[in-house]
Amino acid sequence: MPFRITERERFIRLNRDRRHLLPRALLLGLLAGGTAVVFHLGLDAGEAWRARMLRFAHGCDTSGMAIPVAVSALCVFLAAWLVERFAPEASGSGIPHVKAVLLGVRGFRWVRVLAVKFLSGLIGIGGGLALGREGPTVQMGAAVAAGLAAGLSSSPDERRALVAAGPGAGLAAAFNAPLSGLMFVVEELRGQCSSLEFFAAAIACLAADMVCRLVLGELPAFRVMISATPALDLLPAFVVLGMSSGVLGVAFNRALLAVQCWRPHRPAWRKVVWLGWGCSIGAIGWQAPALLGGGQGLVGRILDGEAGLALNLIPLYFAARFALTIGSYGTGAAGGIFAPILVLGALLGLAAGSAIQSLAPALIVEPKAFAVVGMAAFFTGVVRAPLTGVVLMIEMTGNYLLILPLLAACFAALVVADRLHDLPIYEALLERELHGSRARRSR
Repeated sequence: MPFRITERERFIRLNRDRRHLLPRALLLGLLAGGTAVVFHLGLDAGEAWRARMLRFAHGCDTSGMAIPVAVSALCVFLAAWLVERFAPEASGSGIPHVKAVLLGVRGFRWVRVLAVKFLSGLIGIGGGLALGREGPTVQMGAAVAAGLAAGLSSSPDERRALVAAGPGAGLAAAFNAPLSGLMFVVEELRGQCSSLEFFAAAIACLAADMVCRLVLGELPAFRVMISATPALDLLPAFVVLGMSSGVLGVAFNRALLAVQCWRPHRPAWRKVVWLGWGCSIGAIGWQAPALLGGGQGLVGRILDGEAGLALNLIPLYFAARFALTIGSYGTGAAGGIFAPILVLGALLGLAAGSAIQSLAPALIVEPKAFAVVGMAAFFTGVVRAPLTGVVLMIEMTGNYLLILPLLAACFAALVVADRLHDLPIYEALLERELHGSRARRSR
């Protein structure tokens, strides 16, 4: 009998907390979604501006190359300087910082992070850095949540729930994918998600997605027409794609961490690196503008079957985007790796599908189906969140025919990456950030 009374009281208290949290979580979703939409529109304007600038530069003969080189150098320098000068915790995707806040080992200067993240992301990615918008929207969603919690919530449990929900709302708005945002909170940000946190994240993700759909439209992020569910005969090929993604995902993680370790300690040398990388970005943009930015346009063309990449060119594009993403993240400017990971996965899957199509013409192979599965598998190899990867691809493509290949490839990537004893990228970056904080305090 006492157990029943205790359980009843717990249930009543949980319902009371949910009713109290509901309007705050709804407001959080609307604010985080609005912030992500404005950021999205700003980046679209930046991409259009860069395209116009490149057209103008090409009209100036070979001397016009100096224009994108100078512009990109200035943008990269300014984006990295803003972060270093005003909010170092806004560097990169910011997800390791959010994880540290949720663990209670870091504070959150939410006003500063929100402003710096927004400006640095717009300037850097608009200037050509091969980074994505989803990392900034995740940290900006957490910043909005921290501000809302500070102003409206007195309960520590409510504050934790809102700060855990904010990143999911930001991711939901970035990709028009509410379930992926919720799954990201459960699988990546809060390994042991409480009922209150799950509730707040669900409401915030739905509200953020509603804002995104109202402003940007209700269509999925990518249009993919798959004629039929891939035959079971192709399942081993998807498993091999997943295993390859696990190996290359580990290589990506180790390269990203190595560049972080090689970052110059002296401010003067860091400024030289920023300018040098900006000049390189501008020179590459002069020759191949599709390699710059978040890469959503390139992925869209791959999934539409309009990329026009010959099989022998795909490894070159993969290597170029791999290096550009690693170098861009190493500048310290605001920008995420979600979208660049998806670009790499799409290229890897496209290569696998095109190779099978060439070697076994009797099989019915759609390379774009392999590209979709490659995106989820490479994401899993890097982030080690297979369910988020599967749900993200289903929501971004609006396609349910690839569930079995997605699951097979993602868990194959997970097994291989774990067997290589590699930490998930955000865990490794968090560990490095906490180690750096302890080292600075001990001096």
